[in-house]
Amino acid sequence: MSEQASNLTILGRTPASLGRSALPVVSLALVILAIAYFNPHAISYFGFNLMLNLGVPVALATIAQMLIITVNELDLSIGAFVSFTGCVVATWLPTKPAIGWAILLASVVAYALIGALIHLRRVPSIVVTLGMSFVWLGLAILIRPTPGGTAPSWLHALISVRVPYVPFPIVAAIVVGIVVHVGLMRSSYGTMLRGVGGNAAALQRAGWSVLKAKMVVYALAGVFGVLSGMALVGISTSADANMANGYTLLSIAGAILGGAEFVGGRVSPIGAILGALTLQLTAVALNFFHLPAYPSFRIPQEWQVGAQGIILILILALRALMNRGER
Repeated sequence: MSEQASNLTILGRTPASLGRSALPVVSLALVILAIAYFNPHAISYFGFNLMLNLGVPVALATIAQMLIITVNELDLSIGAFVSFTGCVVATWLPTKPAIGWAILLASVVAYALIGALIHLRRVPSIVVTLGMSFVWLGLAILIRPTPGGTAPSWLHALISVRVPYVPFPIVAAIVVGIVVHVGLMRSSYGTMLRGVGGNAAALQRAGWSVLKAKMVVYALAGVFGVLSGMALVGISTSADANMANGYTLLSIAGAILGGAEFVGGRVSPIGAILGALTLQLTAVALNFFHLPAYPSFRIPQEWQVGAQGIILILILALRALMNRGER
């Protein structure tokens, strides 16, 4: 019976594989249904604009984290890095753009060098990036010891764009997801980058440079970290050194929720975007949650982070069951 089940395929894939791929979509749909149940007025053009406003910078940070996971590593500094880039954007881009862009470019180069250091010295990425998180945080405090600054007018105008019929955060998420999916999953160079996480030794025997590939992956992660900081400043119109403190954990959770695994270079850019949006909407759904018999009951703010973690654990447990069924 089990052999028959393992031989059963749909469109060339096993039911367990299809279920695992559909999990991010199902998770997002369930959260939207929960919001619709607790507050039907939130399911509207204006409502999605409000609920997903902060989803764009989280989604960009999640893509940065997913790129690092592609090479079987982890970035514990992405939250501090987004705060640092946000401080640079709010401090220099409006008045001295040449200095601001030079610092942002140098930070991307620094990310590429971090990838080289991790590869050449064989230092665990969590050690290096944990150390770098303090470096980025210290630089952010030096730039903006107190909250302030302002967003460049062109950036604020870009983030405030109103697209007819479809909220801008959804449009931005779709565009980012498709661009990264095509670049990483459909191009030959993207396949090579994922091969670093799949079988780096075979890649090297084929003549590819693993060092160069890792530097490219880390540089791309830096680019998306910069974009996340810019989007965050465009929304908040100011910056402070702790503005993205929670992004490290959110980006890891979003990438894993979207189907990323820590071995084999198995990632999904579109899944990562869906995972980030699901986490953003989960926080909103928990705010709307109430018991019909006790309409005044609300989940305390302190418990909501824990509730997000429980939801993540449940989804991971379900994926583990699917993986076991596939084997």
